Amino acid sequence: MTTQPTNDPSVTDRHLLSTQAYGTGQHLAARQSLYQWQTPRHDLPGIVVDELAGVRGAVADVGCGNGKFVQRVRADRPDLTVLPMDISPGIVAGIAGAVAGDAQRLPIADGALGAVLAMHMLYHVEDQARAAQELGRVLAQGGIAIASTNSRTDKQELEDLWRRAAGDVLGVADGPARVQLSARFTLEDAPVILGAVFDEVRTVPLPGVIEVTDAAPVVAHLASYEAWADQMGVPFKETIERARERVGETIRTEGAFRITCLGGILVCRAAGA
Repeated sequence: MTTQPTNDPSVTDRHLLSTQAYGTGQHLAARQSLYQWQTPRHDLPGIVVDELAGVRGAVADVGCGNGKFVQRVRADRPDLTVLPMDISPGIVAGIAGAVAGDAQRLPIADGALGAVLAMHMLYHVEDQARAAQELGRVLAQGGIAIASTNSRTDKQELEDLWRRAAGDVLGVADGPARVQLSARFTLEDAPVILGAVFDEVRTVPLPGVIEVTDAAPVVAHLASYEAWADQMGVPFKETIERARERVGETIRTEGAFRITCLGGILVCRAAGA
């Protein structure tokens, strides 16, 4: 059976992103919540705040989503001016000072920022080279860009679970793969894309293992891909329910369902920084 291409154009569909996928923070929160069962726990907003130690002035969070990083930077660094920005007006509706904006055409003057964040969002950008140029353009001399994404190897257990559950629903050995958001901008590929603009790209890997004894958080994570249900090549709700059964079976026989994670951040500096 032909599998779902990892570079699915729906991942960059502006209408889908600003309505079904991120019209509210519900689906993003479901994906984020899975990490509370990870060991070790990585305080990603805290790591970002630490990287901003030498930054002064203004910081933009491009693709800020539900404002997880905005809230933390504002709390820990009240001396910084934080500009939240996202392509979806709905998801930023409750974030003070947020504006709608496209990473490929940032509504920010040249050299206006001490730092710019692009956290787990560049895989949604159609022209990543242009977005990287924009991140560099808006930075003042000595400024930094911080991006984040996942490795190609991240959460492979979830990919295997989906394909087996999809296969069960379709009556075949192995069903189609689900849409993989980070496949367009992985931890392995990102340094090359960002390195075309920035002279220094430092990767900080953040490995861990998620272990759950209840199927609910895994099911919620899978269900958060509902916006891409039509691209999955399989009845979505039926596959979700079969995945729930499979996770429950694993927990009963092995005591837990385990997921191996590898994400990370990329800290970028231009020449003379």
